[in-house]
Amino acid sequence: MDSMLLADLVATSATVAATRSRKAKVAAIAALLGSAATNSTDEVETVTAYVGGTLRQRRTGLGWRGLTSLPDPAPSSTLTVMEVHDAFDRIAGLSGPGSQSARAAAVAELFGRATAEEQQWLRGVVTGEVRQGALDSLVQEGLATAAEVPLAAVRRAAMLGGSTVAVARSAFEGVDALAAVGLEVGRPVLPMLASSAPSVAEALAKAGGGAPVAVDVKLDGIRIQVHRSGDDVVVATRSLEDITARLPEVVDVARSLPATSFVLDGEALALDEAGRPRPFQETASRAAMAEGVFVTPYFFDVLHLDGRDLLDSPASERAAALDRLVPETHRVPRLVTASPDEAEAFLGNTIGSGHEGVVVKSLTATYDAGRRGAAWVKVKPVHTLDLVVLAVEWGSGRRHGWLSNIHLGARDPATGDLVMLGKTFKGMTDEMLTWQTERFLGLEIHRSRHVVHVRPEQVVEIAFDGVQRSTRYPGGVALRFARVVRYRDDKPVSEIDTIDTVRGFLG
Repeated sequence: MDSMLLADLVATSATVAATRSRKAKVAAIAALLGSAATNSTDEVETVTAYVGGTLRQRRTGLGWRGLTSLPDPAPSSTLTVMEVHDAFDRIAGLSGPGSQSARAAAVAELFGRATAEEQQWLRGVVTGEVRQGALDSLVQEGLATAAEVPLAAVRRAAMLGGSTVAVARSAFEGVDALAAVGLEVGRPVLPMLASSAPSVAEALAKAGGGAPVAVDVKLDGIRIQVHRSGDDVVVATRSLEDITARLPEVVDVARSLPATSFVLDGEALALDEAGRPRPFQETASRAAMAEGVFVTPYFFDVLHLDGRDLLDSPASERAAALDRLVPETHRVPRLVTASPDEAEAFLGNTIGSGHEGVVVKSLTATYDAGRRGAAWVKVKPVHTLDLVVLAVEWGSGRRHGWLSNIHLGARDPATGDLVMLGKTFKGMTDEMLTWQTERFLGLEIHRSRHVVHVRPEQVVEIAFDGVQRSTRYPGGVALRFARVVRYRDDKPVSEIDTIDTVRGFLG
């Protein structure tokens, strides 16, 4: 069968963007993936990535500025999905002297064959601005529907395979093929995530329902997943980026542990001379570069140990295995209790030690990647949310010349859309204002008077005093006394908090 036309994918993307119905979004995605599955393995994987709004190439060297001047659009659709993928492969492979002009020529050739609608979509997928609401969870549902396999099987395979794209072909080969995608030491898996609760008592009820729970210190570091097989060690971030070479001290700790193979989940944290956590930015910069302050790894879960997968074991068994493997000096401090008073006291001591809160964990739960359910629930005395910046306003008075007031968005899990919650300019230092002005001008899409609309890529941690009902914003709620804590480059937009989480803070 002939390769799928890019026009078919663009049309589906438009359909998904035009409806708020999750059922309709899933049906459109399923129809597209079903068509792609009749062609090659590469095609179904590429279509899976594209309908989710991403390229298969991790980096292409292209940005918004490189796409500001494009050739006239083609009068009719001739581009196929695989021709586009091959073109981006060639562009991604360009480097060295002359690569800039070669890249510009390749862009002109690709976009010159695209219609106006296709050019708009191609620009969006390059810059992360495909605003169609097709989050990974929706793509997984569409894949399960198209392949006629259980959604749970797709989710588990994607967790272990590292992405939905990696298991797209297996889905069409059936449940057995998905089940064959197992945990492979050295290949990072998608991490498990925590939901939020406003108090320790509510977190205990949510995670334990009256039964004992584990209360872990919530370290303000970078999430790491450490794989070891013999002397080979891989250290990956929460987005599955390999940072092994940047954290040799973590590699040394992993090699010192008494096992042949394992997969550990944890945090890397920079400490000061007194053993208190240093600012998050110092830890984050240490992970982003091959030099800087020393970091210490702390682990809170084990997913595999010496040939045995532990993903489906209850958390209590995984904790016992972790205790046997990792010395206390490299374990996240933990309290097991059913008492709200004991947990509250533990939280108080945690805050007094300079950490940001606790994570309350069910002792019976299995390891479930990528889901913010009731099994893990985080509690911070100062309520914070991870949101995305949708737009920024130029400042006035002392802040004239800086981009200042940021527009904040949460994710709607039902539709995948980004929902505005309000604005803030509180908590910004001059240094932060200078940084964000440069950052957001680089993400600019368009302007309307004093507002710079940006690609929704920058995650920001926002502290707030409460949530109130509001008819001013589309989500029906607004944050009270919102203020910036920090910008987070360690989290992708797919992991920001949902509008449902925000509404959970309504008094």
